[in-house]
Amino acid sequence: MISILAQERLLGAALGSVFSGVVVFEQRRDIYNTIAQIQPPKPQVKEPISRKKIEFAHYWNKSVDQIFGPAIQALSSRRW
Repeated sequence: MISILAQERLLGAALGSVFSGVVVFEQRRDIYNTIAQIQPPKPQVKEPISRKKIEFAHYWNKSVDQIFGPAIQALSSRRW
């Protein structure tokens, strides 16, 4: 069994940590609310996907399949 003094110190440290955490959380929440009030939200604009990006992705996937296809088949035949 630990001494009363050690228990009091442990309790003080735990309560101090909880209190500090609450204070920091409240301050951060106030800061974020202030920033949200000052700056209006930015509209979400999606970039159109260009034809070149689609073609590049297709050729990339095709080349990866050709390069690693035999290795994948070999591993599959060994039931990996």
